[in-house]
Amino acid sequence: MASEVKDLNKLRNIGIIAHIDAGKTTTSEAILYRTGLKHKISLVKGDDGGATTDWMDQEKERGITITSAAVTAEWKGHKINIIDTPGHIDFTAEVERSLRVLDGAVVVFDGKMGVEAQSETVWRQATKYGIPRICFVNKINQIGGDFYKSLDSIHKRLSKNAVAVHLPIGFEKDVCGIVDLIDMKAYTYKDYADHELTVGEIPADMQEKAKNARSMLIEEAVQADEALMEKFFNQGEDAITEVELKAALRKRVLDGDFYLVTGGDGRGVIVEKVLDLVTDFLPSPLDRDQGKTVGINPKTGEEEIREAKDSEPLTALAFKIATDPFVGKLIFIRVYAGVMKTGSTILNATTGDKERVGRIVRMFADKREEISEITAGDIAAVVGLKDVTTGTTICDPAHPIHLESIEFPDPPVSIAVEPKTKSDQEKMALGLSKMAEEDPTFRVHTDEETGQTIISGMGELHLEIIIDRLKREHNVDANTGAPQVAYRETIRGTAEAQGKHVKQSGGRGQYGDVWIKFEPNEAGKGFEFIDQIKGGVVPQEYRKPVQQGVEETLNGGVIAGYPVVDVKATLYDGSYHDVDSSELAFKLAGSLATREGIKKAQPVLLEPMMKLEVTTPEEFMGDVIGDVNARRGRVDSMEDLTGGAKLIKAFVPLANLFGYTSDLRSMSQGRAASSMELYAYEEVPPNVAQEIIEKRNTK
Repeated sequence: MASEVKDLNKLRNIGIIAHIDAGKTTTSEAILYRTGLKHKISLVKGDDGGATTDWMDQEKERGITITSAAVTAEWKGHKINIIDTPGHIDFTAEVERSLRVLDGAVVVFDGKMGVEAQSETVWRQATKYGIPRICFVNKINQIGGDFYKSLDSIHKRLSKNAVAVHLPIGFEKDVCGIVDLIDMKAYTYKDYADHELTVGEIPADMQEKAKNARSMLIEEAVQADEALMEKFFNQGEDAITEVELKAALRKRVLDGDFYLVTGGDGRGVIVEKVLDLVTDFLPSPLDRDQGKTVGINPKTGEEEIREAKDSEPLTALAFKIATDPFVGKLIFIRVYAGVMKTGSTILNATTGDKERVGRIVRMFADKREEISEITAGDIAAVVGLKDVTTGTTICDPAHPIHLESIEFPDPPVSIAVEPKTKSDQEKMALGLSKMAEEDPTFRVHTDEETGQTIISGMGELHLEIIIDRLKREHNVDANTGAPQVAYRETIRGTAEAQGKHVKQSGGRGQYGDVWIKFEPNEAGKGFEFIDQIKGGVVPQEYRKPVQQGVEETLNGGVIAGYPVVDVKATLYDGSYHDVDSSELAFKLAGSLATREGIKKAQPVLLEPMMKLEVTTPEEFMGDVIGDVNARRGRVDSMEDLTGGAKLIKAFVPLANLFGYTSDLRSMSQGRAASSMELYAYEEVPPNVAQEIIEKRNTK
């Protein structure tokens, strides 16, 4: 087990991110082996029990990572918290929430494929959070593996500011080490299971290439420091010492827009050089924003700064919830300032509730070690906090603070689910609710009209895994309906409408009367209610109920029963009765005005459009494009890839993509691959919209 590292300069919180099948988990396994946490390397797909970080049954069977696994390791006096994240697009939220709390990342690329669709997605996510990265081109020892072509694809599709820090020795199956361009030494091995690298001179046939590559590295490095650049121009590259070169490269990497690139066999001893890059160039908690975290004081609304020091008030963020079969609910936490101790009382800044900290554990994938505290800058898991969810700020009750939370997209795919036996209804509800607690992109609700349980997720695989987990972890067999698309409604025009609710039936009556103007809001802005009542024609106490009536009606849909989004509603006139007016009457009046106004404001139906990327041999390109067009898709671009393959990028309605993976396999003899992610909501063509509305209204 890793010992505690008190010096924050010696702590690294890193993620391993990549496209599916690039070899993230294999690389993580090799790192565990090299840092002494494992006695053998487990293969992701194999018969040896599987990878340490892939500990769910579904992960072992499918050979993919579903949940982000947190592992702590030690390397040359540094403590490294490593999170191995999923590569499949359906689990992209796992990457998102991990990056929110990490300081650096290793981006793994498949050396046979270079930059792939999900490589771009995780790269964008890392850029969004300003995460410094190093790049590892994996599998260059396999047939078709090519470090230089992969580096070229990084330049073309991700960033020109990616520079080799190591060059591979050998090609494909003959790869046997790297040339380190910083110390200009060769590090070689006989096979991937070698216990140590042999240090020697650079092979004669690589000396010129290495010299040119080092010149390029130095030219990039000196841009970090004016004095160093001047020294370089006046005295030449030989005047730049190894210490100066490393310091300058570290400064450039920490800026977040410059990336060092290495490559090799992710199973083997070469990951030691990746670990060296992690400790030498990726940031410690003190390097990110000078170790400062900004939050909002909920009492004053003012910004407050907390430093990464144990002496500061506790400031932490919960970034992942997991249910452990042995210890129950685990909350993964990054502590930004202060110390969280077992037995101490903490404040849940989101709910305002106080809770007592039970056990704290350091995670080693599916194994754990109890510790007494989590100090500033560190990551660990807490057992048993009740109302904590992903994105909850945990802080010192005497010094409340709100950190920026984590936002997740609404899930676009839904299916109806019911237990095969009625007696399992309660078990199913409990299991689904636990999984929804763990996964912020998984939602559960009951359809009020049909009484069915509806589950929503990011894609077909996501929901398939949920149903599988329901069976394995909660012992519930479930039947599922066909996938449904989460449509939305909005308006394109402006309209004004009166909502008047008057009822007289003996005794006290009901009277509410409002005039509301409806107009489109900016895309993504959601619902906005504006109160423009002057002179008290609608008393203050009735305006909130009007807003509630509007919101509830919008949520229930107007033309097809789907939520209405991006609408601005302005309450500008109305009337009331001294005796008969009530909150309920005005709520109903708001609802009536909404139904009338939305119908007059050019309502339209919106559908989720997916960004689809297909990699296919050239001979199937025509079939793939024809199929995309037949699915109401539009091809955005086509690119040439290595080995005569083509990359097709397109935007296709989600409604027409169910079962696409199987269809693509059939039309390409199993040789094409695809990935898709939610791109935007776009207007449904009128003829298609009419069909959807009619089908919905006849249910």
